[in-house]
Amino acid sequence: MAEEKMILRVEGMTCSNCAQGISRHLEKKGLKNLWVNFEKGEVEYNATDIVPVSVVIDEINSMGYHAAERIDEGPVSKQRFSSLEVRFIIASVFTTPLLLHMLLNWSWLHNGWIQLLLCLPVLYIGLTFFGKSAWGAIRNGQTNMDVLITIGSVSAFIYSSVGLIVATNGVEIHHYLFFETSAVIITLVLLGNLIEQRSLAKTSSAVTSLLSLQPIKAKRIINALTDQESTEEIEINALKKNDLVLVNTGDKIPADGRIYWGEASIDESSMTGESLPSEKGVNETVLAGTVVTGGSIKVISDEVGSNTVLNNIIELVRKATQNKPAIQRWGDRVSAWFVPAVIVIAITTFMVSYFMFNIDLTDSFLRSIAVLVISCPCAMGLATPTAVAVGVGRAAREGILIKGGHLLELMNESRIIVFDKTGTLTEPVLKIKKINFLAKEELARNIIFSLEQYSTHPAAKALLAEIAIKSELKPIKFLSVNEEKGFGVMAKDQEGNSYFIGNYSWAKEITKDRLHQVYVVKNKELLATVDFEESIRSDAFVTLHYFKQQNFKTILLSGDRLERCVDVAAKLGIDEVHAEKLPAEKLHIIESLKKQGTVIMVGDGVNDSPSLAAADIGISFGSATQTAIKTADIILINQQQLSSLIKVHQLAKATLITIKQNLFWALIYNVVAIPIAAMGLLSPMIGSLSMAFSDVVVIGNSLRLKIKNIFTAQTTTF
Repeated sequence: MAEEKMILRVEGMTCSNCAQGISRHLEKKGLKNLWVNFEKGEVEYNATDIVPVSVVIDEINSMGYHAAERIDEGPVSKQRFSSLEVRFIIASVFTTPLLLHMLLNWSWLHNGWIQLLLCLPVLYIGLTFFGKSAWGAIRNGQTNMDVLITIGSVSAFIYSSVGLIVATNGVEIHHYLFFETSAVIITLVLLGNLIEQRSLAKTSSAVTSLLSLQPIKAKRIINALTDQESTEEIEINALKKNDLVLVNTGDKIPADGRIYWGEASIDESSMTGESLPSEKGVNETVLAGTVVTGGSIKVISDEVGSNTVLNNIIELVRKATQNKPAIQRWGDRVSAWFVPAVIVIAITTFMVSYFMFNIDLTDSFLRSIAVLVISCPCAMGLATPTAVAVGVGRAAREGILIKGGHLLELMNESRIIVFDKTGTLTEPVLKIKKINFLAKEELARNIIFSLEQYSTHPAAKALLAEIAIKSELKPIKFLSVNEEKGFGVMAKDQEGNSYFIGNYSWAKEITKDRLHQVYVVKNKELLATVDFEESIRSDAFVTLHYFKQQNFKTILLSGDRLERCVDVAAKLGIDEVHAEKLPAEKLHIIESLKKQGTVIMVGDGVNDSPSLAAADIGISFGSATQTAIKTADIILINQQQLSSLIKVHQLAKATLITIKQNLFWALIYNVVAIPIAAMGLLSPMIGSLSMAFSDVVVIGNSLRLKIKNIFTAQTTTF
């Protein structure tokens, strides 16, 4: 049963740690494939009857947030200030005078009751923003960063208020007034949340840039191929399948389709990573979002709206961070127990300072508050998803689609890579060496022309292009047609005649000649054979050399003849060859290899679907075809560049290094900062400032992946 996507709007998330708390709570309630987006304030999950949406909303609301179903009402005008910015501005206005009393000797600034009045609005903001979430988390048996902030700010306020009331009989009141501490904690954490929110938006800029590629309008052709042919400009959402559109120089192509008139240079760099424009003419395919840089074309719309390759790419990139790598799950577990541990440390700090070391009450109290506000569980929660978001986004700019962050980790673990031959290691466009007509040439041509239209194999495309030169071809009407991957295409007509075009496995009963790639048969009569010329991809040598240097075991797995496979393997230095294998046999080999370790399978996404699905990582070519996108885990959009595999591996290594750096910073920050605060070497205000910017350091390190030189040039001695 197809899974229905449900998206809820959630108000009140103050940081990424809140998002993790919501995620953990809802997962315990049975939700699967859950994604909580702090930046957008959304919760996305697969809607099922097991957990009704009303229950999900109630569960989120019970945590102190406000959830409701998202309603798409078209473009939303951008507000001048977000609610978080408004809170920060108001808090800053009241916090500034509280800080000035430390610098200026104005008497009214030192008045305790005035300080109380200045602190109250800031405390109210803190309680409605952080406190609501903190109370909801505690009620559900969880903790988050808001618990630490709320305890620290409220404690400072209560301590100061009690001191203001009871400080008499000559006791210096300033020893008890820390209203500025309460206000500064809230204000600085609001600032940190604001910076975190804006920084996180930069990590998802890949989706934003892809969204900008979507065309807004289209020129639909009406009364086509008549004297009254004209165009009308329509909104893109009004475009339908099989509509005809005109695209001129500078226009974005509005739909996936085929050119039926004209020629043009098309900039496909946004989709394939190829910087040079592609020259395209009649019958060639074009993709929505690409730009005509020269010429005019008329296109038949095959896929529009949400069904286009561009829209699929946007969805893949957006969801890529939902599949958590094992290293992220470790970080989430650490974050889960982190807050309770900090609360225990803060209480212990006060008890030890006051009762064991005889430190005065005020200093002991400030030390415990400093411990609370300097601790930062968010940094650990951000370490992995920010790096993955930037890594996946950079891959998309290079024409590489990665369906999940966990694949980057698996890529680092793997040392076994399996290649298909035809269209993968060899050029995707096959060249026909010779068609050998053994009998009834005209009939054989008609069979080839009629049957190969039902196949997606590269050989079928080459044969159709060759046979189509003959204008007198007569299509055969079939009663049934069936393509079996790895074998060929067979059909029957109304008279009961059977037809077959494919490899030797189905022709071996009528001939002993197995030296050809394709056999054409009618009623067990061999009518023709076809020989192809295959050339190894120019970048296959450098690609195989790279993976050999990385200590990968390289394997060739193909349905083609043993002689051809051995020849290709020898030229490329491949370790192991499995030839003449049917799809089921390929699947069995992949399953056996998985017992040795993590397996990467590279294929064309058409005939290798079972093997790609069975491998730990399936990598497919296909110029971003729908088949490739649905089948593989990683898609190399530019079919001409096998060397993109090198970029995938180098990007995976760089992303994992970045994640480890982020986790190291997050851990070392807390390991060092908490003892310093406990020893009284940091004030609560400095602690809250440090905590606010620790997240920014982690996010900034992840953003380095955008510009870091991770793709090194490769050479080979082949």
